[in-house]
Amino acid sequence: GKEVVIANAVIAILTIGGQQLFSFFTFSCPCHVGQNLIYGLAFLGVPALILLIVGYALNNQTWRLVTGKRSPLQEDATPNRLLQCRLICFVLCSITGRALVAPVTWLAVTLINGSYYVCAMSEYVSVNYYGTNPNVTASERRRILAEFPCRQLVPPELTRARDEVILLLRYQSQVAGWLVIAVVVITVFLSYCLASCFSPLSFLHFRYWSSYVHNEQELFDEATDQHSRLYAMQHVKKFFGFVPGSENVKEIRIPSLREWQAISGLAFLKRVDKEHYDYSLLHDWALKESVDKKYLKTDEDP
Repeated sequence: GKEVVIANAVIAILTIGGQQLFSFFTFSCPCHVGQNLIYGLAFLGVPALILLIVGYALNNQTWRLVTGKRSPLQEDATPNRLLQCRLICFVLCSITGRALVAPVTWLAVTLINGSYYVCAMSEYVSVNYYGTNPNVTASERRRILAEFPCRQLVPPELTRARDEVILLLRYQSQVAGWLVIAVVVITVFLSYCLASCFSPLSFLHFRYWSSYVHNEQELFDEATDQHSRLYAMQHVKKFFGFVPGSENVKEIRIPSLREWQAISGLAFLKRVDKEHYDYSLLHDWALKESVDKKYLKTDEDP
């Protein structure tokens, strides 16, 4: 839908901006044999991996998929296993597609920029250089190549060779970046085409279904907030003797020390029976304890 496209575009733009700032303030090639490759790949791959994990974590569908799967109620249920596996695969593909937006953008932008690739691959270039001694050893050649990303370390007689190597590596990096973009665009387009071909709904029916699911979720969230607020209000009223926000409160309840201790501290979700839970210590206290008559009159005209 449009919201997904806009969200993905915003994520991509933020990733591009973050990559430019990240490169400007933190990236500095060590220009040393054996370290360039590790440093360049780390800056290329680790942020992409982190963005991928964050993409999974920020998607509500991820937690909808995994939350409560080891519950006894889930074990007692016996759904159609084949249908369940197909649904899980479909949801995982959807989650992965959304999660890949930021890391793929990071990889594409860094490859098009070329700095990380130049740093990582400079010592492995296999070309002949102008002005170099043909009898130089392989280890010495690798040392010279590893210093090429740092212009200040290159001798003047190797400046031309250094420029040609940098141009070659940038060419390779930018081609790889555009190939990544092309593969992703084609894959996304074909995925949408296949999903549309196998859809059991017609075009307008699918739009109606999408609108219904969106509106249902919004209404459910509103009802959840209102229901939980009203339910919690009953427990708070039982503890304090009045409803928050009420006007002309005539009396308030004075909780005892034991009651304060009962609702304080840490608590886990507590199962009451096969169908119900206590959500908090106050909830548990309100369901178990009877209300005493420790009330205090209040002045209606403060």
